[in-house]
Amino acid sequence: MSFIWHTFFFDPAYNTLVFFIGILPNGDVGLAIIATVVVVKLLLLPLSVKAVKTQKILREIEPKLRELKEKFKDKREEQARAMMVIYKEAGINPFTSILLLLIQIPIVIALYLVVYKGGGVPLPDINTDLLYGFIVAPSVVSMSFLGMIDITAKSLLLAFAAGVTQYFQIKLAMPELPPRDPNAAPDLKEDFMRNLQTQMRYVLPVIVFIGAYILSAAVALYFFVSNVAGILQELYVRRHR
Repeated sequence: MSFIWHTFFFDPAYNTLVFFIGILPNGDVGLAIIATVVVVKLLLLPLSVKAVKTQKILREIEPKLRELKEKFKDKREEQARAMMVIYKEAGINPFTSILLLLIQIPIVIALYLVVYKGGGVPLPDINTDLLYGFIVAPSVVSMSFLGMIDITAKSLLLAFAAGVTQYFQIKLAMPELPPRDPNAAPDLKEDFMRNLQTQMRYVLPVIVFIGAYILSAAVALYFFVSNVAGILQELYVRRHR
């Protein structure tokens, strides 16, 4: 497990960050974090775009899925087979979003540990034992983002930016459900989805804001850049679908 962690997550993240620290002005760790997140997003872009498209198509075929669930409500196996046929016809894999989430979790953890723990040697010191042969240890490492914000301290501005961009990303990814028919029979699933959407739209940005502020400016910066990338991906998919 340790081999997988270091080979595919921690060491690549550490070396990428150190590389950007070495080539960016003043060895700015904040700018290096932005560059590293951009690289990660570009590597995951094909899967991310596919996940966004999958979510949009799922919303489009939702009426068909509801019909199937009603038609085979007492025949779970037939319902599952019929749903897989619809997924195949639509050209999607409903598990794409889950796969993307599972991949991103260790990447986020690795980036966080790289900034705060380093390779056993916290930044601004560099653990040269972890560097690849083609990565040169930077001579200057600045923990001051743009010369104004201590990347290891709390930043209300960056935390607020992270929360706001999280709100707009969710708003784009989860458009509002149509108004509920007051004459319709109670639907526990629909009510659950409406409540979940409300929680995601309004509560999650607050959680991101609080968490980003409590942890540090580096975490807030990560969320901000990641959210902006997510917004651009959503706009791209909307334009090309």
